[in-house]
Amino acid sequence: MGVVSAVLLLVAAHVGMASETAEAQPVKMGANWPWWLWPTVLFVVTFVMGVAAVLGGVGGGVLFVPIISGFFPFHLDFVRGAGLLVALAGALAAGPGLLKMNLASLRLAIPVALIASAFSIVGAMIGLALPTNIVQIALGATIIGICILMFTAKKSEFPEVPQADRLSSALRICGIYREASTGQVVDWKIHRTPQGLLLFIIIGTMAGMFGLGAGWANVPVLNLLMGAPLKISVATSKFLLSITDTSAAWIYLNQGCVIPMIVVPSLVGIMLGSFVGVRLLRVAKPALVRWIVIIMLGFAGLRALAKGLGY
Repeated sequence: MGVVSAVLLLVAAHVGMASETAEAQPVKMGANWPWWLWPTVLFVVTFVMGVAAVLGGVGGGVLFVPIISGFFPFHLDFVRGAGLLVALAGALAAGPGLLKMNLASLRLAIPVALIASAFSIVGAMIGLALPTNIVQIALGATIIGICILMFTAKKSEFPEVPQADRLSSALRICGIYREASTGQVVDWKIHRTPQGLLLFIIIGTMAGMFGLGAGWANVPVLNLLMGAPLKISVATSKFLLSITDTSAAWIYLNQGCVIPMIVVPSLVGIMLGSFVGVRLLRVAKPALVRWIVIIMLGFAGLRALAKGLGY
């Protein structure tokens, strides 16, 4: 067995002392395979994933966890830990710029982040405590649900909010931004705040449990339910990930579920793919790319379900 395989076995043994979830060897390599094989393949796959994520308008984490856990011989705990860091890296890169452009709203983000980050820790603990096959089944069902949401969800650039509710008024969740494409100054406010905050309990738990970036759920809740403008919702959601995913990532890191051999090629591949995706975005047909992403996610969701059910 190669040197790296031996290291991975030692890591798995260490994790087994801290958590029952790492009972399986994280990478099942053949005895004669070179150590660099899986990291290289992982880099190539995540590069393509980074391109598709930008073109499809989804976060890299939501593609990473189901695809890598379904088609790579890595234990699910290690994939989820890496998935949170993949989503976190993109959020940290984008967050400061979005705040400077006055698109990400701190007033909107802070109460949501407090709830989502607290429950992402709870979700991470639940995910590490449950048997792997149960988590795989739940992950598969969640990914198929995301596909349905992407297929049916509508977006409203400037939702109509007749009047701010009492909670958002008390928290002063409102703002003004200038729409660069039209020069219009948008004065926005939100409503249905209690319902939105309750939903972020579920979103935070799912983000920690499955290692998914929660942008796929953040944006519809902020935009369609609470009434924030679409650009404010997208930018605030991206900023939120830097808080929510950090909280959950510490749990996986503390349990030994973050391995550089998986994380490093994944981060480099996703980031390089994102740069390429931004350039291709000008010429790509959004509808076609959206369908490709939905098909990819649907296939990965079915694969996760089959894996969890033992097929």
